Amino acid sequence: MRTQVLYKSRTGNTEKLAKAVFEAIPGTDKDIAPFHGQTDYNMGDLYFIGFWTDRGSASVEVLDYLGSLQGKRIALFGTCGMGQSPEYYKKIEENIRVFIEDDNEYMGAYICQGKMPMAVREKYEHMKNPQNEKQMEAMIRNFDMAMLHPDEADLKGVRNFVKDIFEKIRKEEQENE
Repeated sequence: MRTQVLYKSRTGNTEKLAKAVFEAIPGTDKDIAPFHGQTDYNMGDLYFIGFWTDRGSASVEVLDYLGSLQGKRIALFGTCGMGQSPEYYKKIEENIRVFIEDDNEYMGAYICQGKMPMAVREKYEHMKNPQNEKQMEAMIRNFDMAMLHPDEADLKGVRNFVKDIFEKIRKEEQENE
């Protein structure tokens, strides 16, 4: 099975996950590349598509590419500045998943926290006023926590995600024999 890892990384977080995904894929029939608007849709049978999150979704380039794939197995992985929020991660997944055409087999998503540029923290500090001080302090705490991610636990999580997908495929193939 040809496996393609494509990713869009803005600060290096998603690239770090992409490399862990690639290493976890069994065999040698695999490739990894940063996403630059590829148009060859037959590069693989299974696609791991990586993204960084912007306002609850992926970049337009990634969404357009997902919409162009047909008859493929697709798994998503990504990073998000907000952490410790499985509900928010699920919402991100749902926002992106709707771009995957129905003739593809959706394999799931792995999303974890990733560090953000210092400009984001500075923005939060400048936005702080007496009316929103508690909210901005919470945003700054989240920012500081994100500076440690993706960490080794996140990388282990994405490797397990890949392992689980290949185990699911193996079981499907055995059932169809």
